[in-house]
Amino acid sequence: MVDPTSELEEDVDEESAPSCATCGEPALGTGHRTVTWVDGDDVVHRHFCSDPCRADWDDERPAAGG
Repeated sequence: MVDPTSELEEDVDEESAPSCATCGEPALGTGHRTVTWVDGDDVVHRHFCSDPCRADWDDERPAAGG
């Protein structure tokens, strides 16, 4: 998989692109969105192929403040 913090618009094919957390399609191009958060000692990334898939995501992040 490609570094999730890199530019994913160039030189990335569908096989090496991250998969959309909602629909499973390759998340690349100008519609690509990423949600990142810290969980304990880990940094967690979820990638989305479009704004609608980002909006449909069943947000698994821990609730703020607890």
